[in-house]
Amino acid sequence: MENLWRSATGQEPNPSDYTGIQFWSNPERSGWLTKQGDYIKTWRRRWFVLKQGKLFWFKEPSAATSPSSVPRGVISVSTCLTVKGAEDVLHKASAFELSTPQTTMFFIADNDKDKEDWINSIGRAIVLGSRSHAASEVIDYNNQSSAT
Repeated sequence: MENLWRSATGQEPNPSDYTGIQFWSNPERSGWLTKQGDYIKTWRRRWFVLKQGKLFWFKEPSAATSPSSVPRGVISVSTCLTVKGAEDVLHKASAFELSTPQTTMFFIADNDKDKEDWINSIGRAIVLGSRSHAASEVIDYNNQSSAT
């Protein structure tokens, strides 16, 4: 929630949101998306990087090329509930939405193929994040069971 607030208010994300993630090296997906602001509903073109269950955005690709790079925003995909097309909501081609318990963020890809690729990549990251979370709960449950 805090990093959503930071991005909405234009503050830089907390370094703990991305410590240890080399987003500049071999991302799972990267490319341009146009993102709607959370509070001021303007549209801004940003460079997005999906890596290790986090979706980062930068002003431009050159801002995401080194360990000293600071993203303009970060979303932990594990907090996301859904990612789906949103042309019917926004009345814009190649639009999609990413929903968390707190908010829904809207994006526009350059074309329908890019939109589908982003939806698939983010969806895969959501599933992987939920599987690893579920696996840790099973381990905890097993540890509790054996302790009693």
